[in-house]
Amino acid sequence: MTASQDYTCKIWDAATSRERATLSGHTGWVRACAISPDSDFVVTASSDKTCKIWDAAKGEERATLSGHTDQVDACAISPDSDFVVSASRDTTCKIWDAATGRERATLSGHGGWVSACAISPDSDFVVTASSDETCKIWDAATGRERATLSGHGGWVSACAISPDSDFVVSASHDHTCKIWDAATGRERATLSGHTDEVYACAISPDSVFVVSARSD
Repeated sequence: MTASQDYTCKIWDAATSRERATLSGHTGWVRACAISPDSDFVVTASSDKTCKIWDAAKGEERATLSGHTDQVDACAISPDSDFVVSASRDTTCKIWDAATGRERATLSGHGGWVSACAISPDSDFVVTASSDETCKIWDAATGRERATLSGHGGWVSACAISPDSDFVVSASHDHTCKIWDAATGRERATLSGHTDEVYACAISPDSVFVVSARSD
């Protein structure tokens, strides 16, 4: 699946490289996309302030997730395909019911753009990353804030959660990544060595190592 500045998303056959469907309906850039773990549906996030849920087999729109007041830069789908999370420049994240498109909760508390979001493998909590130089951990069921991860000296551009839900990794414009305890919000380690802004991070499936990507 690919997202584009032509306001569309495309679904491609991985084996043949053939285009399966074009997802048309957004009125702004498609900034991000995600595929449900059961491969049943696709979510797209757009600068038109909405997300959309699409049928993956038919390429048809199922729902438009409206409520943000600024562009949506990121989206994620829970491992059980039950809910969707969207991250917006309006300083909030929202949790949506994947079946109905109904808004379940608004995660308010950041003092800047929310640039990234991630959902724990057990669907228990959500992590958000923001230009306010923090990450936050939220209860997925209630929308309540559990912890603020403070310590970066620059915009936090990405976040990831370990496969065992034990720790969180954040990537920042301050040239570092940090590892945080998911239960307590305590900083475990700072990963220093980059000489420029870090834009992305990922955790290995066995939780043994972290990969970070910088602007060079």
